[in-house]
Formats: sequence, structure tokens, C-alpha cells
Amino acid sequence: MRWFWIDRFTEFVKGRRARAVKAVTLAEEQLHDHFPGAAVMPATLVLEGMAQTAGLLVADALEFERQVVLAKVGGARFEFEAAPGDTIEFLADVVELTADGSVVRVTTRIGGRAHASADLYYGHIEAGTMVPRLFKNDEMMRWLDALRIFDVAVHEDGTPVKRGSGPKETPTLRAPPAAPRSTRAGC
Repeated sequence: MRWFWIDRFTEFVKGRRARAVKAVTLAEEQLHDHFPGAAVMPATLVLEGMAQTAGLLVADALEFERQVVLAKVGGARFEFEAAPGDTIEFLADVVELTADGSVVRVTTRIGGRAHASADLYYGHIEAGTMVPRLFKNDEMMRWLDALRIFDVAVHEDGTPVKRGSGPKETPTLRAPPAAPRSTRAGC
């Protein structure tokens, strides 16, 4: 099962910044045990929402040609806990972006109040070199549609990002054909 810790994007400026939201509800199973009678969203899951918002921003900036892998969380700070009924707003701003890595500053707000912040460091890896491809391209496009990214995504000049500008198919590596087997006895 794949888990998303953001519900939808509300702003997306290609390669620069993104804004997403997550409604915290008692319908979420993880809140039943964290903590019984005083449910709060675990900080690690808020951090995961931060990482997903920033990671999709970076992957899109790279035209989905490399795997974007969270490498380090720097200076994470939480001011208070998110509880059922809260809506977490994630704000991600690209600080640095190169072919090999990136840094994104992410902050969260709840009800207009500063909630959390962290600097997220990502490594950019060519699929198939160190890790397998994490997502099939059509699967990723369905997720981006579900997150309504193309409803709000624009380039820096304000022109809309078109749906077809998502992940591109990459050729599948195939093993060389097996050598023919001999049918003679004793070979």
C-alpha cells in the first residue's frame, strides 16, 4: 500500500515553490494509537508530508528523469502538535537545485500559525543505477492527477504546466538473449 500525506496541491510553480494541504481526521488509523484519548498526528508523518510536497516539486523540476530520494532532514522544528480537525498547509521553497541534489526549505502552518519547519536534502539518482525505478510513469501521472497538481501548476512566467509534461517513459533494460542449448546427448 502506498501512503500519501498530502491531500492536494493548492499552488505549484515549476522548479520554485509548492503549497499543499492535508486534513487531519480521526478516520486515519494511525491516530487511534497515537495517543488513545488524545489523538495527535505523529511528527514523523507531518515530516513525510513535507518530504512528499518538496519531493514532487523537485522531481517535476527534473522532468521526472531522475529518482528523487530524501537524503537528510536538517533542523526540523515543531512548535505544537497537529490534531484531528486541523488542516496542515505545507509550503515548499527550492533553495538549491542541481543535477545531483537539491535543498528545499519546507514550513507548515495550521490555522495561520507557524507549525513546523525543516530543510530537506535530496539526492537525484538515475533509475536503475543504484535503485530500481520507484514508480511506473502512468501510476505517477494518476497520482499527480489525484493531487490536482495540474489544476494549479504554472511555470515561473505564469503559463500553465500541461499534463503531458510529467514523467517520460524510459526504456526497460533487458537481459541479452540466452545462448542456444545443445540438443546432443553428452554435451
